[in-house]
Amino acid sequence: MATRVRVVVVGAGAFGGWTALSLQRRGCEVVLIDAWGPGHVRSSSGGSSRVFRQSYANPEMVRLAGRARRLWIEEQERSGRRLFDPIGLVWLAPRRSELERAVLSNLEGASVPHEWIDADRLAGMYPQIRTDDLEGAIVEPGAGVLRAREACLAVRDALVEAGGAFRASWVEPGTTRSGRMEDVRLADGSSVSADAFVFAVGPWQAALLRRFAGWSLPVTRQETFVFGTPPGDDSFGPGRLPVWAYQGEEFWYGVPGDGDVGGFKVAVDRRGPGFDPTTGDRTPSAIGMGEARAFLEDRFPGMADAPLIDASVCQYTHAVDGRFLADRLQGLSNAWVATGGSGHGFKHGPAVGETVGSLVLGEQSPGDDPAFSVCSEWHVT
Repeated sequence: MATRVRVVVVGAGAFGGWTALSLQRRGCEVVLIDAWGPGHVRSSSGGSSRVFRQSYANPEMVRLAGRARRLWIEEQERSGRRLFDPIGLVWLAPRRSELERAVLSNLEGASVPHEWIDADRLAGMYPQIRTDDLEGAIVEPGAGVLRAREACLAVRDALVEAGGAFRASWVEPGTTRSGRMEDVRLADGSSVSADAFVFAVGPWQAALLRRFAGWSLPVTRQETFVFGTPPGDDSFGPGRLPVWAYQGEEFWYGVPGDGDVGGFKVAVDRRGPGFDPTTGDRTPSAIGMGEARAFLEDRFPGMADAPLIDASVCQYTHAVDGRFLADRLQGLSNAWVATGGSGHGFKHGPAVGETVGSLVLGEQSPGDDPAFSVCSEWHVT
């Protein structure tokens, strides 16, 4: 570029970090800013692990995850850091319902390697899992585990290596004039000016969107639990089990050998109560732990007496239909918002960053990609 476009990206989670890196590698001059650092514990991108899968009932998410998978692998090879372990996924199904049929159809349509196996074969493959009440399972061998906080740090480091900058600070929108944002203000009273601004602030979107659009997306409290595996028994580790999901009355999922913790992660994809990501109490609940333990005892009997070794509270920022929000802030031509991960956005991060970068550079228009929504579609209070 004859004149480099200067971009400030606020938020160093999955959406913001990958947006910043994509723009820097495309010739922009990028400053990435985050209050508590990449993948910090309050963020929706924190923690040790995330599930990667392309098993979706929405074909657009299958497509977007496919692009993200290629970018994850490229970045892992480029950085030499462990970001993605393709240990596979087994999707446990009490019956082959309309949902499973849609997932299978989408995987087939996108040429994603997969297989439906019946319960008898599943029991032989994974005797650790109780299967007597299942019809079968979807097996997706190219799925696996993403190292969440490690990935956020790797993306930040790649940005700096490519010539971008990272600053740690709380950020407030600064001066706006004639339909353009001119700068952002930092906690120390200084300001950073730019040609364009991207706010990928995850669950902190409420104040931003209420200021510029008069509404915000709901944010809910979520809990995850990690149980210790039996000593000397590797049958519940990543060498013997893939990532798993169970689609019953609720959607449970888990990760064997969870990241740095080294235990067996269990969580339910349930919309919890409203939550403030800055001030909310992050003490895991006894009710949540009891539900997780009961599910573990029922589905993985060999873990019936497993001790709890870790637990955490994070949050979902909800898009009503599971798409991600990427659009200009109302009334501003050069300021963008990217949010609405809805509990499944982390895996898509590289592809989201690529798309948001294209929006900022004018290579795409908001709403062009059906995996993303725009502000005019939202009326959430």
